[in-house]
Amino acid sequence: MKHIVKFIKNLSLAKILLPLLILITVGCTTVPVTGRSRVNFIPDSSIMATSFQEYDKFLRENELSDNVKQTAIVKRVGNKIRQAVEKYFTEQGMTAEINNYKWEFNLVKGEDKNAWCMPGGKVVVYEGIMPAAKNENGLAVVMGHEIAHAVAKHGNERMSQGLLIQTGGALLSAATNKQSAVSQQAFMTAYGIGAQLGFMLPYSRVHEKEADYLGLIFMTMAGYNPNEAVGFWQRMQADGGSQVPEFLSTHPSGATRISEIKAAIPEILSKYK
Repeated sequence: MKHIVKFIKNLSLAKILLPLLILITVGCTTVPVTGRSRVNFIPDSSIMATSFQEYDKFLRENELSDNVKQTAIVKRVGNKIRQAVEKYFTEQGMTAEINNYKWEFNLVKGEDKNAWCMPGGKVVVYEGIMPAAKNENGLAVVMGHEIAHAVAKHGNERMSQGLLIQTGGALLSAATNKQSAVSQQAFMTAYGIGAQLGFMLPYSRVHEKEADYLGLIFMTMAGYNPNEAVGFWQRMQADGGSQVPEFLSTHPSGATRISEIKAAIPEILSKYK
């Protein structure tokens, strides 16, 4: 470890940091509603083209639900939240953010307690999550959260962060190319662990918290009761939520999530109901 510390002290960090800072500056934008700074390098057109292709492929390979009632609920909730999102972006003069969305809402067969929304508004809900949702308000919690991930462009941000880490790794590898193979491996291992624990996982938890918050706003604007989010996440936690320590997890702990949702609801109701 001593030789690593000594090398880092002598290393010209500008060789590594300057290219990364240029990338960050060029790709820096802000998340609608929250105003959080984010880094998005990849053009939305490229992201959406891939998203639509993957969504079509998924639907070809997976079977749509034959539960007519539940399918109708998924489409109704999805369209109400879509209208809320479009209303918000129109009011803020930000319609360009979602102009190219091609919204679609489908319920698919499967026991997974899951749902997701691809960039561009392509939403899938699995039958397995319907019992946890319990009712239309509960489903609005799920779909609001997933749609929030898409409109906040978390997918683009994650891919951009991955590119930053790859670039940093390549620059570090070049900067240490005169070191022994053992030293190089030590540097790269330390870099990989640091990037995961200090960058990727914390940002993943930020994305989840942001999607919770934005999802509550959109479901409230759509006419649903955000208080239902507390019960939904309590049910999900009781149903075997992750027991991984929060700092090692991609998601906030159940207790943290529920506490922050409870704290946000009064403000959201006062502003968006």
